[in-house]
Amino acid sequence: MIIRRFEKSDISQMISLWNEIVEEGTAFPQEDLLDGQTGYDFFSSQSFTAVAEENGKILGLYILHPNNIGRCGHICNASYAVGSKMRGRHIGEKLVLDSIKTGRKLGFKILQFNAVVESNIHARHLYERIGFHQLGIIPNGFRLKNGQYENICPYYIEL
Repeated sequence: MIIRRFEKSDISQMISLWNEIVEEGTAFPQEDLLDGQTGYDFFSSQSFTAVAEENGKILGLYILHPNNIGRCGHICNASYAVGSKMRGRHIGEKLVLDSIKTGRKLGFKILQFNAVVESNIHARHLYERIGFHQLGIIPNGFRLKNGQYENICPYYIEL
């Protein structure tokens, strides 16, 4: 498996992967699905978009972009997607580690996650094992697909 910058030829697989996470309704804040044009526009607009690829198949991806502007522009944010059939193979961990390295190369000083859903235990354990710090809990900060609300846990790591 290699992690590399996305190419236009990856878009259809990336959209499928991203939409799977959006449709699950338990991790990403987005509710609208991507199509060919909106997907290309979205992934192209990031500071960096990477894919984890093996034998021509996209197993996962991440997007990296500023978390804010101006005086807070040194803080970046990232989102990760790993297909449900590929989970448990440490692809997410490799994507997170690559995004940390990429964030440093791009000059960011901090990587912050604004909205890690509290029940996303696998991601939270991974972040903590890597060295991220939880900033607290925002009660009922995430609306699940079923309409219920769940706490979110912001995290950060210094780059």
